Amino acid sequence: MNYRKVNNIAGWFTGAIALFVYLSTMERTVSFWDCGEFLSCAYKLEVGHSPGAPFFMLIQRLFAIFSGGQATTGGDSLNAVIAINSLSAVTSALTILFLFWTITHFAKRLTAGRNGEPDSMQTALIIGAGLVGGLAYTFSDTFWFSAVEAEVYATSSFFTAITFWAVLKWEDVAENKHADRWLILISYLLGISVCVHLLNLLTIPAVAMVYYFRRYTPTIKGTVFAFLIGCVVLAFVQFGVIQYIPRLASKFDVLFTNNFGASFDIGALVFLALLTGLLVFLLQYAKKKLNVTLHTAVLCVIFIIIGYSSYITAIIRSRADVPIDMTNPDNPISFLDYVNREQFGQQPIFFGPYFTSRYDELDTSGKLYTQEKVNGKDHYTIVGNKRVPIYSGDQRHFFPRIWDQEGNHVNFYKNMLNLADGEEPTAAHNFKYFFQYQMNWMWWRFFMWNFAGRQNDIEGQLDPQRGNWISGIGFIDNNLRGLGDTEAMGEGYTRNDAHNKLYLLPLALGVMGFVFQFNRSRRDGVVILTLFFFTGAAIGIFLNMPPLQPRERDYAFAGCTYTFAIWIGLGVLMLNEWFQKAVKGSAGVYMATGLSLLAVPVFMAKVEWADHDRSKKTLAHDVALNTLSACAKDAVLFTFGDNQTYPLWYIQEIEGFRKDVRIINTSLLGIDWYVNQLNYKTNMADAVPMMWTKENYMGEKGNIIPYHKNPQIPDNQFINLIDVCKFMNSSDPSAKVAFSQGEYNYMPTKNFYVPTMSKEDLVKNGLASAADTSVIINEMKFVYPKEAAYKSDMAVLNIIAAVARDGWKRPLYFDAGLRQGDYGGTGDFLRLEGTVYRLLPYKFVDSIKNAQQILGTVNTEKSYDLYMNFKWGGADRDDVYFDEPNRREFVTYRMDAATIANALSHEGKKDKAIKLLDNTMRGISEHSYYYDYSTYFIAAAYYKAGAIAKGQNLSKKIIKNSTDDLNWIAAMGDNKASLSSDINQQFQVIQSLAQAAYYSGDSVYAKNIIEKLRIIEPSFKEILNQRGKPQAEEE
Repeated sequence: MNYRKVNNIAGWFTGAIALFVYLSTMERTVSFWDCGEFLSCAYKLEVGHSPGAPFFMLIQRLFAIFSGGQATTGGDSLNAVIAINSLSAVTSALTILFLFWTITHFAKRLTAGRNGEPDSMQTALIIGAGLVGGLAYTFSDTFWFSAVEAEVYATSSFFTAITFWAVLKWEDVAENKHADRWLILISYLLGISVCVHLLNLLTIPAVAMVYYFRRYTPTIKGTVFAFLIGCVVLAFVQFGVIQYIPRLASKFDVLFTNNFGASFDIGALVFLALLTGLLVFLLQYAKKKLNVTLHTAVLCVIFIIIGYSSYITAIIRSRADVPIDMTNPDNPISFLDYVNREQFGQQPIFFGPYFTSRYDELDTSGKLYTQEKVNGKDHYTIVGNKRVPIYSGDQRHFFPRIWDQEGNHVNFYKNMLNLADGEEPTAAHNFKYFFQYQMNWMWWRFFMWNFAGRQNDIEGQLDPQRGNWISGIGFIDNNLRGLGDTEAMGEGYTRNDAHNKLYLLPLALGVMGFVFQFNRSRRDGVVILTLFFFTGAAIGIFLNMPPLQPRERDYAFAGCTYTFAIWIGLGVLMLNEWFQKAVKGSAGVYMATGLSLLAVPVFMAKVEWADHDRSKKTLAHDVALNTLSACAKDAVLFTFGDNQTYPLWYIQEIEGFRKDVRIINTSLLGIDWYVNQLNYKTNMADAVPMMWTKENYMGEKGNIIPYHKNPQIPDNQFINLIDVCKFMNSSDPSAKVAFSQGEYNYMPTKNFYVPTMSKEDLVKNGLASAADTSVIINEMKFVYPKEAAYKSDMAVLNIIAAVARDGWKRPLYFDAGLRQGDYGGTGDFLRLEGTVYRLLPYKFVDSIKNAQQILGTVNTEKSYDLYMNFKWGGADRDDVYFDEPNRREFVTYRMDAATIANALSHEGKKDKAIKLLDNTMRGISEHSYYYDYSTYFIAAAYYKAGAIAKGQNLSKKIIKNSTDDLNWIAAMGDNKASLSSDINQQFQVIQSLAQAAYYSGDSVYAKNIIEKLRIIEPSFKEILNQRGKPQAEEE
């Protein structure tokens, strides 16, 4: 059997292994983060968040069609979900296939030469290298995570792999007559890949290097020039094609519509016709002049544009007004915002401000448009200006890394860089942040997770106990890296399934491959190193990430781990060279391959299987089910962020569950297109009532309404919120006040009241029970807590006012995970129902509210019924792994369960309280989430319900975990000062448990806890005193 046939079969075999692994460990339903959005958008071809992934969604939709799934609750739609999720498994397996062939391409070059035919021993070695490298990447942390969920990154990796493999195929046949067809294919793949994820464009410089080394005689000067040309081509595609084609189309459309009286879209179509004509002309010109290079270049641009044209689906589906229509890209203007990610803002790269910089002026040349009819004709109406700060002089810096001026980010910069208040950062501070945070923490750490080991899955911010890379080698982790004895940490860290120790084995084999290749074929080494740089460090430079990211961003750097896997495969060749000195011939080859397989991919699979197996987990699905089940019919539910929103979209759009509930993501309420969509019915949910109209929120209108006290309104007077909203929305000059940047509508008072109804009508309308009428106050007065109302705040206030105006017919709910300020000051009028708060036009007397000590009060009867029927997503088992975003849901469930149980105990229903707590403890097993501070609330609730033995047993486990953590921190020496917040939290938990035991009558155990604290306390006395925390005192 010849080498080519063996190589093909072995590649497919390796891909088949990967496919089996990914299908076996794949999540069967929705996952957290963007997966719920992607599943929903794929199932009905809706419009996901910018910049979109239209080609990816088309393929997902194709998989769903082949499944035969229908949008019925609990029906065949689940088959469609499995099919859509399996796309990631399939494309990931294909990535491994092309990785295998990429490795064997380079391995063959290093053993038999470019044109040589490998003998049987060389063939075995080459195949062994491909198998080791391919399977090592199969079981790598980042890639495996993306392969088992409906996210874009698995398919993105596939396009990276096939694009790089395609240029190697071109390299093999570059002298053949039709070889450049491979370059055209690469261009088409790049165009399509843009419609999956922009990261795939980063293969372009490596493609340029391959082209240069194959077509020209390499020199140092030529190599540098080829590298720069690759960067220029990358910039041309990124900016010239992706951004400037829609930008010019939008300008043409505004010109033709507003100046020439044409209908919408005519100008954009004229531009596209002119662009097509230009490209055809260039093709004909190149053909006439026999300029092969120009002809090929133009064809490449054409095929990039053809691939890029998949974006037309976003425009088409947006015009259908689908339920999920992010950015509403239904016209050239909004489409430009869509592909440019205007929603997320822009970060500087080469020049820009530091966080202390002050801008000189605002560039307001950019216009905000909306489409309207003026005198019966289409017209783009200006509704505001884009405001871009301009920095100059000493306020503008080179390579600004510490640029973000958001409050929490500023505090992070100051703490990390040891800057005092008012101290100006220097270039040294800037580069310290760049190297220590952006390069080390936000890139190299992720890389080392894959090939050295991972401490745990807890997201950290440079702290030594969360999310670091480890090796498993004590001297390195404890001494060189200052992480302490990682095996002495508490159960929350050591029993974490993501606590993976790889002992640097994959890294060592990859370094061997790197050295071996550079010693034998420096050109190929430069090509791979170029790809490694652009898919690793260059991404960190370009993204210029601020601190405190909402999630780990390792997926963005999957390309560099893919590249390193090539070197892992080539490491087998060096290992074989060493073995050949002792064991000659094929025996040495098999020993090198076998040892590499066992030490790297097999070992990686063994260590990492548990934390990548999602086959039994359904938590995101069940959280959505529990949340929507708590809402009354036709409710409006305010949520925040991805994980509170996207699973709800999924269960509505795909399973058809509770489509009567209107979900409002407060993270998007500050954007006019999202507010505008609330005016329309979605699925079975009616439009959302609002006080303001389109004229009040489009463009920059309503962006901010500052508080400016009206002296005619007494301090103790409360004004009808309906009237205040009308005033704040008014275009009357008397409703405006002058500020430094112009005239604005303003908030004349913070004291609001909302119309309510009599107690009889509250009962009649199902808003209160007859039994509660003696303990409620049927008035709704509250104080707005902020100094200004931003557009998102204004939206909430306008919705509350409109619901009150309409007689409270539409139930309003807030997800319990919202930020405190998102309630608009209405906390006293919220009532917990399961895991959501219902806004009611009355409050309970202070005796009830104070006894429960929470935001608002608790509907104990409904909450009890909901909790006793909750779905737990597999957390009631001991063989399912839940990562940190999952465990955050458990924190909410435990704390809300304790709140409900305390309310039941206050009502004298202690038996029910204990049953609810028992059910919660069974629902979230200790294996699923260890007993940390969140379980303290359960223990305290047991004590309050009179279940002293259960409270004490749980307290003992919590205290053991806390003391284990404190003992580990104590052994950290000088580094423990950086963990002061953890130290204080653990002490507070232990002290609170002592108090709970003491007040329940368990004074003996309370004293025992205090004694334990006194033993530990001396190690932390200085830190506790600095923070002003109380030391252990006996009751």
